[in-house]
Amino acid sequence: MIKAENLIRKFGNSIAVNDISFEVKEGENLILLGTSGCGKTTTLRMINRLIAPDSGTIFLDGVDISTRQPEELRRGIGYVLQNHGLFPHYTVAENIAIVPRLLKWKNEDIRKRADELFQKLNLDPVLADKYPAALSGGQQQRVGLARSLMVNPPVLLMDEPFGALDNLTRISIRKEFKALDELIKKTVVMVTHDVQEAFEMGDRICLMDKGEIKQIGTPEDLLFNPANDFVADFFKEQRLQLELKSVLIAELLPGYSDQKVTVWEKMEELLQTGHNEDAVGMEDLMRAFSAYKKQ
Repeated sequence: MIKAENLIRKFGNSIAVNDISFEVKEGENLILLGTSGCGKTTTLRMINRLIAPDSGTIFLDGVDISTRQPEELRRGIGYVLQNHGLFPHYTVAENIAIVPRLLKWKNEDIRKRADELFQKLNLDPVLADKYPAALSGGQQQRVGLARSLMVNPPVLLMDEPFGALDNLTRISIRKEFKALDELIKKTVVMVTHDVQEAFEMGDRICLMDKGEIKQIGTPEDLLFNPANDFVADFFKEQRLQLELKSVLIAELLPGYSDQKVTVWEKMEELLQTGHNEDAVGMEDLMRAFSAYKKQ
């Protein structure tokens, strides 16, 4: 779906992105992770030509994006910003209708699609006539996502989409987004500096530092098979929690291949209920997890 080859981008004498290459498969969620200034946002913005690379090529569905008009390219790519990017003088309904109107959609089709997304994103229809300032942070972020999804683009770019929210709202809305069928169907590239967020949201993680890719792989790859000391040290402080969140119980216990829950999620269930229907106890879980790590 997306292929980047030998991307380089400089700002003056500073190299923001230094000869990186990667691919994103159709339907995959790739997380660009790293500290501030590592080049992840610059990389994201090159995908929809908000920034042009000094050298290198990006392909979308096998087509060099530099051969396409920027406006036409962006209409097929959803873009979600950290601060939601809503126009304050437009109502919610007007904000999410911007791209469909540019594409000359009929009013009836715009309303139908808006109603569909309001329902999926748990937005009260009465918010349609309100202005962004009257919405909570979580509501604003949902509206920003609705706007990016209105024309059902195959690709979605997300730049620190939950960064402006408080911790409790972030955790809640991440769970909602992860389960949203609209996102499951998309090819997503998301920027974050939040390690927990990366492990919760990503199929694969691209860890960057000083404009370079240090390792790209599944969360388990980065934890259990770090490519170098930088990768190992980056996750050191949160390693145990990340391991518990990245390993499925289906990988630990025979007979649980149909359970797509992590060890961490199963532990939460046990702590909240004191028991579970399938009779897996905390000691069983920890024993199997320790054995898994020794493999």
